[in-house]
Formats: sequence, structure tokens, C-alpha cells
Amino acid sequence: MKPRRTRVVVGAPSRQLLAQWARTRSGRQDLAFRADIILAAAEGVNDAQIARRLRTTRPTVAKWLSRFRARGPEGLHDEVRSGRPRTVQDQQVAEIITRTLHTTPADATHWSTRSMSGTGGVSRETVRRIWRAFGLQPHRTDTFKLSTDPLFVEKARDICGLYLNPPDKALVLCVDEKSQIQALDRTQPLLPMRLGQPERRTHDYRRHGITSLFAALDIATGTVLGHCYPRHRHQEFLKFLRLMDRQVPSAWAVHLVLDNYGTHKHPRVRGWLARHPRYHLHFTPTGASWLNQVERWFALLTHKQIRRGSFTSVRDLIGKIKRYLDVYNHNPRPFVWTKSADEIFATIYAMCKDVSVSPH
Repeated sequence: MKPRRTRVVVGAPSRQLLAQWARTRSGRQDLAFRADIILAAAEGVNDAQIARRLRTTRPTVAKWLSRFRARGPEGLHDEVRSGRPRTVQDQQVAEIITRTLHTTPADATHWSTRSMSGTGGVSRETVRRIWRAFGLQPHRTDTFKLSTDPLFVEKARDICGLYLNPPDKALVLCVDEKSQIQALDRTQPLLPMRLGQPERRTHDYRRHGITSLFAALDIATGTVLGHCYPRHRHQEFLKFLRLMDRQVPSAWAVHLVLDNYGTHKHPRVRGWLARHPRYHLHFTPTGASWLNQVERWFALLTHKQIRRGSFTSVRDLIGKIKRYLDVYNHNPRPFVWTKSADEIFATIYAMCKDVSVSPH
């Protein structure tokens, strides 16, 4: 059964209005979503593809296409509903969103529900509902880093190609080291979790030393080969390469995804690789270690084992890391890489545009 294709004819004035709604950042996002549906249908995209693109359902797509055919752009507005009249109008909502996105209070770096309600003339709960509806979280902040590597495009295409279309009869291993993992021991025993009370621990700790974990993630199976060393020099990296070489069938080619740390490019390492031509190196762009999937596994290890752990010695720390490796490899799950290089470039381009027009 062929996907349903609904023909929609959009005149020039309506197309201009829909494009304006779709581009809005501080206006009604529900109208932007509905405008995206109509514009996609006008380009000849079928209902199923529109639903996948906008992460919605085919009945939702069909509903708004039907409303548009019957009443034009006006049909995309919400219909009048019975019940208690609205106490907060669209203009007030737009003003709160605009103020949240483009201004800051005089005494703080970001808005709170209390400060916004004081200037917006609405209750704190109303501000909370508006923010929740439009996905605004002023109390949160995140980080980003744009790579300045002149070969970013070529390296990103190379690595994404490995993930999305790995070569036949070859292993793709994401390799890196998590260096200087500290064996921290709390100065007093942990207080266990109770009803209505989280686990508690002291803020101070004792240091018992450090270890460095070298790891190789097989992107096909999700299994991880790992080993701890006292340091993370090229000597340790060579030992890990030899360990890895003994584990991988000799008839297979091996593609290694690595970052640009100097250890990975040491002359002795290059000499070892020259004597083992089945190894092929793929370096991530500078400042883009997120392209290396083993970094995501390191995040799992930190979250599940290290961050809240208490270790009486380096040996205790290494033992718990090994135990986590054993448990993880008993039921490994590979990470699913979904984005192509072009999709990544589009996201970075949009981010760069936002940065270039930012008032800060």
C-alpha cells in the first residue's frame, strides 16, 4: 500500500505567512509546527514522511491538512473551546517568552518564576506552565565547543562513514584513555538512603592515588576491552595495542578511531603500526572528541561506578572498574549512531548562526 500523498495548493500570500510562523523562535510553537506540516505537503512530501520528519503521527498530519484545505491559514488556529475563559492572553504569553529569551533581570543572570511573575503580572504557576509548554528552562545551562580543525569536514565524514557503513571483514574500534581516575575515599561512612531522605556522604575525602584506563569499544557488538595502567604515556599505549592485537583475529583489518593526543602519534607508536599494516588510524577533529563513541562509554562508567564510589586504594578502584567491565561485557549493547556528517554540519551551521546574532 503506497503512502498517502495529500495535495495542498498554497498561494503566495499564505506561503509567506506560513514561512513566517515556521521561523518563529519566540512566538507560538504550535502554529510553527502546523505551518511546517502544510509547507512540507506543498512540496509534495507524503503524510508518512511528514510524520517521521516532524516526529508526530499520520492522523495529526491529516487533521491539519484537512483544516488548512477548509479554512486556509486561519484553520491552523485553535478552535474556541467551552469552559472557563482564558485569563492569560496570547500577547502576555508572547511577552513572557520574549522577555525570557532576550533579556535578563537587573539582579541576576537568568530569570526565575518569581522574578518573571513580578514583572509579567501573572502568577508563578502561570510562568511555570508557559515555560514548560515552550521548553524553556532558564535555570539550566549547557556547554558546547566548536572545532577549529581545518580538516574538520574531511575527518568528520571519514568517521561518520565508518559508523554508518563499516567495512566488511574488519573491526572498527573506538580507542581512548580515561586518564587520572582518582581513588577517593570518604572521610566518614556513607549514610544510606531512607524513606524521604537521599543517600548522604561527606564533602571531604582522602586521596589514595590514581590510575588510567585504556579502552577499546567495538562499535558492532558494544563489547569493551579495557586495562588499567599507572600512567598514560606512549609506553602504556603500546602495551595496550599489543594486548588488543592478541585479542583480535589476525585475519581481520582493524580501524581505530582515536583523538589527537600526542601519545597516539609518538614515533614508537607509528613504528609499531608500520610493522602491523592491518591497523588503520582515523583521527577525530581537534576539539571534537564527541565523535569517538568510547567517550560515551566512559560517561556510563563515571555515572554508574566512579562518581558516587568510595575507594580505599588504587587496587580497590581497579578491581571495581574490572568488575564493571565484566558485567557490562556480559550483556553489551552497541551505541546506535544515527546522524550523517551532513546532518552534523547542518546542526553546527545553525549553531554558528545563533552565535553570530547573539546579543552577548
